[in-house]
Amino acid sequence: MKDYYDTLGVGKSASQDEIKKAYRKLARQFHPDRNPGDKQAEERFKQVQEAYSVLSEPEKRRQYDAGGFTGAGAGGFGFDPSGFRTGGFGSFGDILSDLFGRGGRAGAPQRQRGRDLETEVRLSFDQAISGAQVSVAVPKEDACTTCKGTGAQPGSAPRTCPKCNGRGIETEGQGMFSISQPCSVCGGRGVVIDDPCKTCQGTGVTRQVKRYRVRIPAGVREGSRIRLAGKGEPGIAGGPAGDLYVVTHVAASPVFNRKGDDLEIEVPITIAEAVRGATIEVPTLNGTKKIRIPAGTRDGSVQRLRGEGPQKLSGRGRGDIRYRMRIEIPKSLTKEQRQAVEQLAEVMNGNPRADLLARARVKS
Repeated sequence: MKDYYDTLGVGKSASQDEIKKAYRKLARQFHPDRNPGDKQAEERFKQVQEAYSVLSEPEKRRQYDAGGFTGAGAGGFGFDPSGFRTGGFGSFGDILSDLFGRGGRAGAPQRQRGRDLETEVRLSFDQAISGAQVSVAVPKEDACTTCKGTGAQPGSAPRTCPKCNGRGIETEGQGMFSISQPCSVCGGRGVVIDDPCKTCQGTGVTRQVKRYRVRIPAGVREGSRIRLAGKGEPGIAGGPAGDLYVVTHVAASPVFNRKGDDLEIEVPITIAEAVRGATIEVPTLNGTKKIRIPAGTRDGSVQRLRGEGPQKLSGRGRGDIRYRMRIEIPKSLTKEQRQAVEQLAEVMNGNPRADLLARARVKS
């Protein structure tokens, strides 16, 4: 007696769900459409079908487990390869649809989510920092307003396709196999429209330009994506609509540079301010403030105003403003400035390169 459990690669205590999963896996692997001309794969596929025809039906399985199998092949259990149907799993057309990832009945209209759409909006730096309400125009397909998406002229309605009885597929038997394909009459929709809508020519959708008001949250940056749920293309066969994504492009600021959640500004200071320290006035997002720079400030050193930057998109507080000090070296000096510099040089007569030179001599 053939070991059908071994054929499907499951144990004798396997549940019906485990048997079904094993069958699906093997049906995919050995299906003739995936192995054209491969006689071994075809034979293996027949064996898998035979095993499943018995183990998938509780009564046949009980007889098999009790040793009640008497005929050659699966004939004792009524297995008919030419008209094969999988108990509890649907027709062979259903298997085809599962093999090729469509789910449900092959070719039948399926609820599908609509496509996502994307548009762009240009913002000033201030709009990006403070937030704004902007208008966007989006070309998109939407349900035809004349036929309300049915595709039929008002006063009429689609009717069930007489060829496929609304299934959307045609099934042709070829030997032990059944080949399923979209219905040649309705194109897989399952319905026939005798009087198509003149506005959409029976498609049920029209190309329109939709306008939306979009709330731009404070703190967006270049390339931020704002999602408008359900504002994308309409779904198919009653499926949900896709989403609309608004991508922001932010104009540069004449003052601030965006650095992640922070802003940065280069602040020029004089040599004297760097040497002796100073209190200086600096710009902020809301006017100006005074900050203290310590004596001996070096070029490129940074001072921060914490929490004075843009709103964080996470909603958790604000970023900082970083002030990077740049010591201004005048290219030309007045007579008074030159005298002052010479006096300073006389007072500060140390050699800052002495240690460098000493280390260089030791090395050499």
